[in-house]
Amino acid sequence: MNKKNKTFRIVLLGMLSAIIIIQTTIPFLGYIPIGPLSLTIIQVTVIIAAIVLGPKEGAIVGGIWGLITFIRAFVAPTSPIAPIVFTNPLISVLPRVLIGVVAAYVFHRILSEKLSETVRMSIAGVLGSLTNTVLVLGLIYLFYREPYANFLEMDMDKLLPALLTIVGTNGVTEVILSGILAPIISKPLLRLRK
Repeated sequence: MNKKNKTFRIVLLGMLSAIIIIQTTIPFLGYIPIGPLSLTIIQVTVIIAAIVLGPKEGAIVGGIWGLITFIRAFVAPTSPIAPIVFTNPLISVLPRVLIGVVAAYVFHRILSEKLSETVRMSIAGVLGSLTNTVLVLGLIYLFYREPYANFLEMDMDKLLPALLTIVGTNGVTEVILSGILAPIISKPLLRLRK
């Protein structure tokens, strides 16, 4: 790796990390309320890092998001349930790290070069976003189903359908958004890197 490329990678990693910090701390930049939904778009930044820089950098940027989520659950929770579920790093940090790992491996290693770059980026975006949604909600169900059901004021037997509804509304919208935005933003950055 030449010095110019290494410098570009470090600068881009710093910029994407700064964007993650801004998205998680300034309202409406990372979490967009649309009617009853609250769409997360922060995963797109992690996916871009993964596609353009690779799995290690994608994991770092995702880890920064996860650490901020973890710390905020203690000092400035974003919801009444956050101090219960996001103080567990398996829920706040691990899924965010894995977004970068999954998106990078899907784009760089798993998908065939026969597919166009744009299609590979879209699929990486979709699977990276799904990684976050499925792991966060799945781990909440696994570890905190009773407190979460109490928070939602519902019977335990209705919690799984409620979580699946979140996947079907927020999750699907976030997946579509990630699949569209990942190639639009990643393609020019990848060209600059090369």
